[in-house]
Amino acid sequence: MKVEERVFGNYEGTSVVEYSLVNDTGMTVNCLNYGCVITKIIVPDRHGNFENVVLGFEEFKDYVELSPYFGAVVGRVAGRIKDARFELDGEEYLLADNEHPNHIHGGKKGFSSVIWKTEFIQEENAVGVKFVYHSPNGEEGYPGNLDTTVTYLLNNKNEFMTTFKGTTDQTTIVNLTNHSYFNLSGNLKRDCSEHVLKLDSDRFLELAPDLIPTGKVLHSKNTPFDFQHGRWLSAGRKSTHPQNVLVGNGYDHPLMFTKEGENQIILSDEASGRTMLVTTNQPCVVLYTSNQLEAPYSIAGVRARNYLGVCLETQGLPDAIHHPEFPSVILQPEEVYYSTTTYRFFANTIGD
Repeated sequence: MKVEERVFGNYEGTSVVEYSLVNDTGMTVNCLNYGCVITKIIVPDRHGNFENVVLGFEEFKDYVELSPYFGAVVGRVAGRIKDARFELDGEEYLLADNEHPNHIHGGKKGFSSVIWKTEFIQEENAVGVKFVYHSPNGEEGYPGNLDTTVTYLLNNKNEFMTTFKGTTDQTTIVNLTNHSYFNLSGNLKRDCSEHVLKLDSDRFLELAPDLIPTGKVLHSKNTPFDFQHGRWLSAGRKSTHPQNVLVGNGYDHPLMFTKEGENQIILSDEASGRTMLVTTNQPCVVLYTSNQLEAPYSIAGVRARNYLGVCLETQGLPDAIHHPEFPSVILQPEEVYYSTTTYRFFANTIGD
C-alpha cells in the first residue's frame, strides 16, 4: 500500500497537492488538500477493468471556476440555512447569503474552498491522509473557533473510510458531509438513471419551493421515495410526485434512516457489476440525482448533463437549527463533533 503526491495547481499562492491512496488490490483514491476534494475513486468492474466512479475535473482551475462541490467536504454546515441567519443562546447570527436569500454549504468560501493542512497516515493494512483546518470565530458568520479534522483511510478490503471531527471554544453549529457525485458505470459511460438504490428509510423531509425543509416529515411507503426494497433512480426522473417535480424531476431530499446507530446504503449498477456499500453513523442521507447539472462544460471529456452522478450526502438534517424537533446540530465547547462514513466497493460476476 502506498501514498503518492503531485502538485495539481496553485490557489492564492499555495500549492494544491493531489494525493493518491493505493491499496494492494489496485483500488485508488485521489484527493486534494483544497477542500478535501475527492478527485477520483478507481475500482474494478466485474471484468476487472479499473475505472473512475466519481465526477471530477482534470484541471484545478475548473474546481475553482465551475465545480458544483464535486468531491468536496462542505461545511461548517451542509445544505441550506433559511434566510442565512439563526439564533443561538439568545443571539442572532447573520451568515453569507450565497444562495440569496439563503445560506448554502458553508458560505461563499466554506470548507470546500480552503487549503487544509495534511499529514500521511500509514497503518499495517491501511493508508490515508489527515486534513486539518482551523476556522476562526466569525468566519462566514459562524460563532466560535472551530478546529476540524478530516481523515481519509483506504484499506485492502476496498473500504474507503471518512471521519470528521470538530471541537469549538464557543457554542456553534456543525453539520459536515462529503459531496461526491458517484457514477458506478465507470468513466461516465452512462448516466445514473439505472443505478439501483437500497436503504432502510421509511420517511423523508418535505421541501419548500426554495428547497429548504418545511419541517414536515413525509412517509415514503408507496411513493418514489421508498428505497427499502431497492429502486431505480430513474423512478424520480419519471415521477409526477410533487416533490420530485419540485427539484427538477429527480431527487434532492433528506431521507431519514429508520434507526439510530450504524445505517447502510447500497448503490449498484447492474451493467458494470459494481456495488457500493455505504455505512454511516449519521441520521440521514441527502439523495441528489444531479437534476441541475446540465452546463456548457465537460467533466473528464463528458459534457455536463443532468443525472450524470448521484450524491449520497450522509449528514444531520438540513436547516436543523430552525427545527428543534430535528436532531440537534449544535456543538458545545465540551463536546466533540464526530461523523463517520465508509464506502466499500465490490463487483458482482454475471449470474450473482
